Amino acid sequence: MRILAATDGSESANRAVELAARLTKELNGRLKIIHIVNERDVNPDQLSDYALSEHSTSAEVLNAFSEEKLKIARQRAEALGVSDVQSASLLELEAGAVAETIIDAASRDESDLIVLGKRGLGRLSGLIVGSVSQKVVCVAPCAVIVVP
Repeated sequence: MRILAATDGSESANRAVELAARLTKELNGRLKIIHIVNERDVNPDQLSDYALSEHSTSAEVLNAFSEEKLKIARQRAEALGVSDVQSASLLELEAGAVAETIIDAASRDESDLIVLGKRGLGRLSGLIVGSVSQKVVCVAPCAVIVVP
């Protein structure tokens, strides 16, 4: 079984990663954890200032930010006994396309199951246009578990 867990570092996403890891271990499956990189998640001035101070580009800073979240998620999964955890940092190409990016990743990897948190660190716009988890449940090409 191929399981895809999406994380944004929120408590709900952490619980989703832990459930995905337990299922992976129980079902002798394969786990991939993704984090969606999005410039809007970081204050543009802080991002620019940090990039300048580190002599890096904004893209490099965002990638480092994403890799840190993925590292923490991988450690959670490994602590629960999953030995081979894949991870990927994915760039959200269009504003508000986090759900679509998750669905695309699941399709590309031929995932059998997506596990994600109910409410993450997302922006207020999620309340207006619908949450990421709602969109994934409605459109996903496979089963979805939403963790509160």
